[in-house]
Amino acid sequence: MGNEISFPRQQARTQRFTLGAPRNFTVAPDGAKVYFLRTATATSRANGLWAFDTATRTETLLADPGTLLTDPEDLSPEERARRERTREQAAGIVGYATDGAARQAVFTLSGRLFVVETATGAVRELPVAGAAIDPRLDPTGRKVAYVAGGVLHVVDLGTGADRVVAEPDGPDVTWGLAEFIAAEEMSRYRGYWFSPDGERVLAARVDNAPVPRWHIADPANPGTPATEIAYPAAGEANAVVGLAVLGAGRTDVTWDAEAFPYLNSVSWTSHGKPLLQVQSRDQRRVLVLAVDVETGATEVVADDTDPHWLEIVPGTPRWTPDGHLLRVRPIGGANRLVVGDRPWTPDGFQVRAVLDVAEDGVLVTASTDDPTQTHVYLVAEGGVTRLSTEDGVHGATRAGGVLVLSRSAMDHFGAEVTVSTGGTTGTIGTFAETPVLTPEVRLLTVGERDLRAALLFPRGHVPGTKVPVLLDPYGGPHAQRVVSARNAYLTSQWLADQGFAVLVVDGRGTPGRGPEWEREIASDFAGATLEDQVDALHAVAAGEPDLDLTRVGIRGWSYGGYLAALAVLRRPDVFHAGIAGAPVTDWRLYDTHYTERYLGHPADAPDVYDANSLISDAPKLERPLMIVHGLADDNVVAAHTLRLSSALLAAGRPHTVLPLSGVTHMTPQEQVAENLLLLQVDFLHRSLR
Repeated sequence: MGNEISFPRQQARTQRFTLGAPRNFTVAPDGAKVYFLRTATATSRANGLWAFDTATRTETLLADPGTLLTDPEDLSPEERARRERTREQAAGIVGYATDGAARQAVFTLSGRLFVVETATGAVRELPVAGAAIDPRLDPTGRKVAYVAGGVLHVVDLGTGADRVVAEPDGPDVTWGLAEFIAAEEMSRYRGYWFSPDGERVLAARVDNAPVPRWHIADPANPGTPATEIAYPAAGEANAVVGLAVLGAGRTDVTWDAEAFPYLNSVSWTSHGKPLLQVQSRDQRRVLVLAVDVETGATEVVADDTDPHWLEIVPGTPRWTPDGHLLRVRPIGGANRLVVGDRPWTPDGFQVRAVLDVAEDGVLVTASTDDPTQTHVYLVAEGGVTRLSTEDGVHGATRAGGVLVLSRSAMDHFGAEVTVSTGGTTGTIGTFAETPVLTPEVRLLTVGERDLRAALLFPRGHVPGTKVPVLLDPYGGPHAQRVVSARNAYLTSQWLADQGFAVLVVDGRGTPGRGPEWEREIASDFAGATLEDQVDALHAVAAGEPDLDLTRVGIRGWSYGGYLAALAVLRRPDVFHAGIAGAPVTDWRLYDTHYTERYLGHPADAPDVYDANSLISDAPKLERPLMIVHGLADDNVVAAHTLRLSSALLAAGRPHTVLPLSGVTHMTPQEQVAENLLLLQVDFLHRSLR
């Protein structure tokens, strides 16, 4: 299938050009250093821990996984599961944590625990009881905690004593780990939090006993036993999640977990009592609770409701330094920052995340009139100041008078990372490879709903030449494809260069345009998201006569795979071929928190689930359909594809199924990823001749 160094091969071997790029930034409180992860080359998978000196603007490698780990990386099942939830594909040091002063950092390699002194780069290994995951230093730097086998340990760095502070009291119980739903759908990847003085730990106890057991087999290796997973499918039981304050003893935290079973987030800072955000199962009510660490009792400090659902906003809720509660809530058509009872951001200002809370204000990312751009702002009671001055998609972190700003934009590849200290600015370097092609993108606003779209023709396209059209969406909630960043369109441009006009569309439900826009998909995945793809296609074609609407294909992965299959099944008048990668085909097989947020509980809304699922549509198929699925996928399990394929076969409808042995929900890399792209193009050319 071609082993030359082509764009598909280049993209695969560089993990979509992320290898060699700096990531995971931490600014020391005194502003002297910025710590980050980066691989040594554009094709090395192993991240090292680096330091950037803000005075000299020099970089130093503090911890090299190549010298610390001589054997091939060996990950425990728990670590593999954690990386799948975070979509982590790199190796080496994929995460680290510092103490409050950033004098030390901890990380794991193959379950081994390491501590590095950031001033000298001296690294020492700590003995651990099993394969350690998610190590964290207490703010004072005297202790480090880790989890091994569901047991939470705390190590005294002075004496080396390793103390078990919580261990399972049942075969399905873990301490200190995020459950599947928290990590997959709430972006809560941790399960324990140190007190500011380091004397206590607030830890999650997770009991998976009520959750149904599913089995992920490896058909390519029939001698390998199937992996059992606890999968909380829509309508089924979730894990039971509790919290306890652990110090000299154990104090259980109490709240109405029956009414509010979801633990969204935990924050424990020096500005006040620990804060929890808990959520009802229908996600229409959220409580913010303050915890009395002596008794475990909780006090309601905020109670919010919404007729549809309330989103979880990263970095919230928090206390401000003067003791006011900070959160983000939908008010007047915008996701607004609220401090105490007062909104600090205006209408039309869509807060996406809270990055930092300090005396001079709150650092946030937000979008305003252009949802394709995300900017960094400092929000204070007296007003809003934009810190990112150029177009693009931005992120940031700060401390000690230092601002680290990352910018992805249409005028350069990857993310540029600048470090600003007062009046001077430095740059953290990247080793990421430069792609062999440069996208030629037109960003458009089309249709009566002002849909955001991106259009790419083959480079060198001669106007007046008709070309088939390929829609390349994600199209669902919580993700955007139409953004002001060049790297977002690399694959789309390569596909265009194979002879297509590629159209990428973000419809209703996508972030950045406010709560009303996001909630227009309530109970209606199939109608709203598909209608927006069709409307955008016709609106763009009305001004682009070179789009051949007699030859229209669509491809996508995950929700995009669902949308691709939906398109050819329900709108064969518009779409003439589809490629569905890892598609959800029956929403009863997807998880509780995501699915029930949008479609409700299946027992209460069976008709909604029927209307939004694909199995009963199988007899309608009259267009070529390729379905691709990783057999090791534990997020959208392969049963989705197999059930749709069985229904298509029963209805006598020809289709193609491409099973990917050993592949999870993360799209595959290296030769498999390259050849998968080539196979898709071949399928589209044959189907749209």
